[in-house]
This record gives sequence, structure tokens and C-alpha cells, in this order.
Amino acid sequence: MDLLAFEHHLLSPQGRDRIPVDAAVASVGGFDCCDQVRLGVVLEDGAVRDAGFQAEGCGAATAAASAAVALVRGRSVLEAARVGPDQIAAELGGLSSAKHHAAELAADALARALGYAVRRAQVVPAAPGRTLVAMSGGVDSAVAALLCSRRRDTVAVTLELWADTENDGERSCCSASAVSQARRLAQSMGLPHLTLDLRREFRAGVVEPFISGYAGGETPNPCVGCNGHVRIDAMLDMADRLGCERLATGHYARLAEADDPRGPLLRVAADPAKDQTYMLAALAPRTLARMTFPLGELRKPEVRAIAADAGLPVADKVDSQDLCFLAGTTRQRFLARHGGVSQRLGEIVDTDGQLLGHHQGQHNYTVGQRRGLCVPSAEPLYVLSKDAGTNQVIVGPRAALYTERVALRAVVLRRSGARVSSVKLRYRSRPLPGRLVGSPEAGRPGPVEVALREPADAAAPGQLACLMDGELVIGTGTITAALPAERRRPEAEKLIA
Repeated sequence: MDLLAFEHHLLSPQGRDRIPVDAAVASVGGFDCCDQVRLGVVLEDGAVRDAGFQAEGCGAATAAASAAVALVRGRSVLEAARVGPDQIAAELGGLSSAKHHAAELAADALARALGYAVRRAQVVPAAPGRTLVAMSGGVDSAVAALLCSRRRDTVAVTLELWADTENDGERSCCSASAVSQARRLAQSMGLPHLTLDLRREFRAGVVEPFISGYAGGETPNPCVGCNGHVRIDAMLDMADRLGCERLATGHYARLAEADDPRGPLLRVAADPAKDQTYMLAALAPRTLARMTFPLGELRKPEVRAIAADAGLPVADKVDSQDLCFLAGTTRQRFLARHGGVSQRLGEIVDTDGQLLGHHQGQHNYTVGQRRGLCVPSAEPLYVLSKDAGTNQVIVGPRAALYTERVALRAVVLRRSGARVSSVKLRYRSRPLPGRLVGSPEAGRPGPVEVALREPADAAAPGQLACLMDGELVIGTGTITAALPAERRRPEAEKLIA
């Protein structure tokens, strides 16, 4: 450790207690020694015109923030986005392991401040082929970034979507911890990295609908809404501001019909076990036209092999399985803490209304669920439906779940409904052969029914129905009800004819 370099920034800190006017400011803290850094940057003509900071805690925090300011002043925003903990530590002549947390703190504050500043205006001229790649800290997004960087100018971005003391930051792909891990990974690959704070937008556009969906008796798809209305839109906006032509993600998906004037369609990934088109199905063709999926033709073992060959430390990292905002907690506790959806005694009844038992809230169940009913019966019972108004859960034998008709709302078709040959009713289910009643044309045809060619079970209200033509996603709708054969309406054929 070069004590002279460290003492220079400690005794004569650059920009201390002088946050520039009109700066984009980020505050980061909370380490064991209670360090806090508040750092602000001003961008002008694509470069950091000025920067300053305030720091509390140990002297290393002051020195690290000063080093960050010195490293980014006068540099282009993409050069500044390459400054991470290692560069800050090097500017200080090296840091001991006990003090390296200060460099992490300053780097976090800088990345956030740059992200805030970039969202204000276009800061970088457009460059042909430049790509913004979304990095979550996992192996898939890391390999997507690696493949992009081998072919074109690449910038990395990580989204912070949720902060909760009960979350397990190591298991969540959108926590502050995940952001830091992704930034270190991106910068180790030589990529500029920016943090995009979307916590407010995520709460409004994903968490609130998730809460209201369960409170209303449905089973919502938060990831579909997040991709369709929050994450991708925000990253494309940032891509514009950074002069990037395209946005790349680590999703397993492909594109098709790119030459169609209406825009491309999603196509199932080459690895059917990892296919994520269901979670991307709400994306409009005009959005897909600006996207690229580097993993679409690869299988998971190939992706891990690429990561291992490149020496990426995430090559063997376990995939995240939880909803990002539920990592480390339960759905019931989350709904109670963040939505006031608390336990409430209700009845479990059969299809004739006969009382079979009691439960602690309809929001604890989903259509098709078998476990957790705790109702004595000669045969297994499944949740057939729920009534949020009466707080009743209606159960019956599995056979009662089967349906050949599914009613949809909020249907969006990217191509003619006559092309629909199958429908996917759940993320991890196979597409079922079927057609749209009335074959509506492209657009927003309103309520629609799907006629299935084989019975389906567990069509849960609130879930996405992915309307498909072979491997292509040509539309979506939200399930409102599964219609048993005896409840088919004669006028259904005329509903949207």
C-alpha cells in the first residue's frame, strides 16, 4: 500500500463537501463501520464535467470517494463507467483487505450517480453496432455480455429493483448485493458498467399489481409484467441515451419474421428446457426489433462451458429459482408486510357448497394446488377456484379441473388469430393444441375464448396465456376463467366473429 497516495486523498480530498449544482447524486452506506458516501456527478457533452462528494465514517471512505472523483473528472461517461473498486484502490496506492470496503462503497455511489445522470438526457453519440447488455450477476447474462463484447462495442447495465431487509441479497438478481457482483464481473471483463435504479417503477408496475392480484383472488405473473412494462422499456431508454443500437439480454429466446413490416416475433429457444419466451411474451414487436438474445441458439451446458473457458467466476453459479422480491421470504409474509393482505379465516367448500374445512386466506392458494389443504377426504382434493369476496376456496377432484375452454381478457395479437395453433397456460407447461374462437385479426380484440383440442387442468385466473403458431409467439391474454364443458355458451362462437 502506497501511504503517500492514500494520505494525499485523505488530507487533500478531491471535491469533498462540494456536491456540484444540478448534479445527479447517489448515497450509499450501511457497512459494519457505518461508512456513508454521497457522490454527485454532472455530465456535459458525454463527459463528467464535475464531481464531488460527502463522506462519513472512517478515513478510508473519504479517501476512496476522493479517488473516485479524481478518476472520473473530465472523462467520458463510458470511461467513467469503467471505474470500479480495483481502479479506486489502485489510485490510492492499494488498499488492505480491511479497507477495501471503502473502494466498494465509493464505486457503488459512482455507478448509481452515473446511472441517474444518464437518465436525464442523451449523453453519448450513437455508434453503429454498440450494444447495451443487461447483467444480473448470473452465468447467463455474463455469457451474453461476453459474446456481445467479442463482436461489438458493449456497455453493461444492472438494474436495482427491490430493497428489503428480509430479502436474501445473495439469492436475488435485483438486490444491491447483486448489483455490486454484476458490476465487478462486468468491469473484470473490461466493460463499462452503469447501475439503473428502478425501485420506484418496480414497486408501482410489478409489486403493486402482484399484491392486488392475490388480494383479488388471482395468480399474477409478475415477471411477465416486469419484462413487458418496466425493465426492458427502461433499458431501451438508457440504450438510446448511451448511443446503443441494441439491447441484449441473457434470456433463452429467439426472433423470427424479422422482415415483417409489423416487426419480429418471439421464437422458442433452441434449449426447450430453458426457453423463456413465456416471460417475454408481452414485449411488442417494435421493442423486439431492437433486441438480441445471444443465448437463443445455445443450450445451458454450452453456456456454462463458454463461461468456464473464459475464466468467468460465475460458470458454476446456481440459477435463481425465486421471484427476485421473494428471495429469503415467503409469499404470505410478503403480502402481509407490503400489501396488508393478512391472514383471514375462511371456508373450504366443495362444488355443492358443503363445508369441508377452514383456511387462513384465499391468497394462500392457487388454482390446481393440492398440498396444504388439510381437509380429510377419500380422494385427493385440488383447488378448483377461489372467491376473494367471500374468502372461500372451492375444492374438488382433479377431474373437475379439466377444461376444454379458457376465457381470456386483455388479449393482444401480433398477427391474425387464425394462425393460433396452440396455447401455453403456464411457464413450465407445454403448449396445448387449440384455436381462438372466431379467429380475430391482429390488434386488441377484447375478450376471447380459446378452444383446446385436449383437456387442460389448472388454468389459473391471472396467469398469462401465450398464444402460439408452432414455435412462434403471436399473442397473449390473461386467463379469467376455465370453462367446463357444460358451461360453454352457445353464443361464444359469435363473441368475436
